[in-house]
Amino acid sequence: MARKYIYVPGQQDPFRISRSKVDLFLNCPHCFYLDVRLGVKRPPGFPFNLNSAVDALLKKEFDHYRAENLPHPYMTGAGLHAIPYQNSQLDTWRSNFKGVSFVHEATNFETFGAVDDIWFDLDTKEMIVVDYKATSKADAVTLDADWQIGYKRQMEFYQWLLRQNGFKVAAQGWFVYCNGLKDKSAFNNRLDFTVSMLPYVGNDNWVEPALHAIKACLDSDVIPDAAEECEYCQYAFKYANARANMTLIG
Repeated sequence: MARKYIYVPGQQDPFRISRSKVDLFLNCPHCFYLDVRLGVKRPPGFPFNLNSAVDALLKKEFDHYRAENLPHPYMTGAGLHAIPYQNSQLDTWRSNFKGVSFVHEATNFETFGAVDDIWFDLDTKEMIVVDYKATSKADAVTLDADWQIGYKRQMEFYQWLLRQNGFKVAAQGWFVYCNGLKDKSAFNNRLDFTVSMLPYVGNDNWVEPALHAIKACLDSDVIPDAAEECEYCQYAFKYANARANMTLIG
């Protein structure tokens, strides 16, 4: 019997595919196929526990203003006429392995992703997708690095999911970006942050083509080529070559 999260061509029930798996496909179809079709996952990375702590505390803070039906100072400081969004499904939408979900009938995928937060624009009556990020760097935080395309796709995928569920969603989302300061004279049992509000105008036009490409990939019996920039694949190939050379030497 196939494992729960292994794709089987021709299966009748919708196959659940997360936002992170979609991003994995876009980064390296080879790693994606090994994971989702064959059950061979990449080695896990280190957990970002401090980032998770910042995320949890921000959610509590915004939930306080949500209960009061008031804007957070970050919102007013950014010139937003908005408040934290209230909906009975919010806890589900923010829950890992549940999130906002939608069955994409053309591919028979149940797509899903867990949002950090949603705000409500009081002028346009649109939902605003919000993502929390944490780092620690000397320079000002931006969204300009090439690797941050993953952050942008993440927000766009959430916007797409909410729109598929019939909600009116603003094109512009916001990153609440927290930067841990290293220039203090001592630790003193605390870590201080500067917080930047970074707007981002999303475009979810890539989502539908990506889902169809994923469907074609998973229905094929041919393993896709590795992405040239994939460090996992490069390590695996170098390891295999080294083993082969040692066998020849021996």
